[in-house]
Amino acid sequence: MWFTATDVAPDAELAAAIMKRHFRPSLIKTEAWEGYTFADLEIKIKESTDCYGAVLWPSAMVLCHFLDTHGEKYNLVDKDVIEIGAGTGLVTIVCSLLGAKVTSTDLPDVLGNLRYNVSRNTRGRCRYEPQVRELSWGQQLEEHFPRASCHYDYIMAADVVYAHPYLDELMETFEHLCSQDTVILWAMRFRLDPENSFVDRFQTRFDIEELYDLPSLHIKLYRAKKKLSQSQSGAAA
Repeated sequence: MWFTATDVAPDAELAAAIMKRHFRPSLIKTEAWEGYTFADLEIKIKESTDCYGAVLWPSAMVLCHFLDTHGEKYNLVDKDVIEIGAGTGLVTIVCSLLGAKVTSTDLPDVLGNLRYNVSRNTRGRCRYEPQVRELSWGQQLEEHFPRASCHYDYIMAADVVYAHPYLDELMETFEHLCSQDTVILWAMRFRLDPENSFVDRFQTRFDIEELYDLPSLHIKLYRAKKKLSQSQSGAAA
């Protein structure tokens, strides 16, 4: 589903610039794909209409545009990045093209298409080969992603909050993967009340900053870090 910024929207120029990153093949191909331009490269994404998680939503484009245009402040070269709810893999691909060491995660039924997209768009193009792994939110987190050895500079998330029954598990996953120095970059499209209530809950555990507000796309981009405990706050002071 695609959204176009209107001329009267205050965010029209930025929203239009983001949506221009998307293109479609000029000729009908044997394989259907959607095209995107990030990191000065063309990226071809295959979607799967029979799986909700294998469709690319505009929040991923918003996050990728931000990363591609804020490289000085958010330099991903040699950084350890994990994407949760990676879907079609666009964010993973862009982070990899920008020099990051990326672990791309999603549910088992999404991984086949995710691996295909990541491989076709990163092979021979990246400093590090991205890893694709299963991650079911809230399940066996310490077993598969032990805190002692899994340290991430960034957690990337695009459109992981919507009217699904796993919001508690999502919160648990954010908390488990996030160390004190981890930066979360999270783009979300506001649809219904669950999105608003999740943000309110999220703010009790993480310090959050709004980076983009795109009303014409109904999308916001946040930067977040885990709140300091009282003992940590006292030590920092």
